[in-house]
Amino acid sequence: MKVLVANLGSTSFKYRLFDMSNERQLGRGGIDRIGEDADSNCFVEIGGTRSDRQQRIPDHAAAVQMCLDQLTAPGTGCLQSVEEVRAIGFKAVFAGKLSGIRVVNDELLDAMEALADVAPAHNPPYARAMRQLRSAFPAIPLVAALETAFHETIPIEYRTYSVPHEWVTNYEVRRWGFHGASHRYIGSRMAQLLGRDDAKIISCHLGGSSSICAMHGGESRSTSMGMTPQSGLPQNNRVGDFDPFALRLVKRLSGKDYDTLLDELSSKAGLLGMSGVSNDARDIEEAAAAGNAQAELALKVYAADIKKYIGQFLAILNGVDAIVFTGGIGENSDVIRGLALSNLDYAGIILDQTKNESVKGEATLHANNSRVQIWTVPTNEEIVVARQTVEALKV
Repeated sequence: MKVLVANLGSTSFKYRLFDMSNERQLGRGGIDRIGEDADSNCFVEIGGTRSDRQQRIPDHAAAVQMCLDQLTAPGTGCLQSVEEVRAIGFKAVFAGKLSGIRVVNDELLDAMEALADVAPAHNPPYARAMRQLRSAFPAIPLVAALETAFHETIPIEYRTYSVPHEWVTNYEVRRWGFHGASHRYIGSRMAQLLGRDDAKIISCHLGGSSSICAMHGGESRSTSMGMTPQSGLPQNNRVGDFDPFALRLVKRLSGKDYDTLLDELSSKAGLLGMSGVSNDARDIEEAAAAGNAQAELALKVYAADIKKYIGQFLAILNGVDAIVFTGGIGENSDVIRGLALSNLDYAGIILDQTKNESVKGEATLHANNSRVQIWTVPTNEEIVVARQTVEALKV
């Protein structure tokens, strides 16, 4: 069975094609600037050979058509025909109580659109693109793997806010959690690496969007993100945890309305807002190294929040066997890892600084006298979604 996994942005489309008989990746590609008044950068990589081109792409349906044309191109493609693609799987974000892995239908799309307030950067482009694709490719099933599904195993006391009960029952206000595909992959991969399926793992998915998850036996027990992807750790340009009552004061003093302030908290806050430099941790680290105090503070705040969640999850799990860093920042920033894991020797968490500064790919970072293992593990959300897509089609 061939499964195409799509990762959508408002103006971008990335994909990977898998042969699920052996979980082999057959090809991958990406297109940006979709729907913009400019040429898109389009690439495809098949069998280790990459080709690039520039072309105007009007919408996501056209992007998928280009992808299928590339994959079926005579002489260079890896498919004989489009009919070989059994399904398209999506790492969808939020549909409230319609969680889990679902074949895309009108009910799901309506729910995603109705809950766009929760995930304004994700739900609208996904729902819009899915509608386009259902119309353009009616013979190919679309499957949505909701990120919230992995966190359904979290005990109710760690999922419930101290809000009026009717907010939970009437408005679905609870700690939903996100990055489910990434944390699920880390849990399964660490079971292989540790040779046991009962390990206690703290998974730190750090990147443009960041969250931490406490897992026991591959199941989520608590996570840093709550009702929305704007919560938890500071994000690249989203606020993270924040006291909502501060909005009343800022509204009065600034004269801005609530919608404007919420837009600022979801687009001008986080690492970007704190540093005043960039939403990219690499730029912020460079500025901090050059003496920019605001950039240095942004890194310290981000790392301090990581450390706070690690401490919280140590208590929830009653100890931990391994701490794992994944995502663009998690895998590549020795600065953030070093700050986040400093002064944790009381818990048996001791980082080897030499390893930390030179690590690449899947590797250990813990010192010989550390009771807790520390790893970097590149995540693979796409293979998780591909597996879930196969399971959905069996129902």
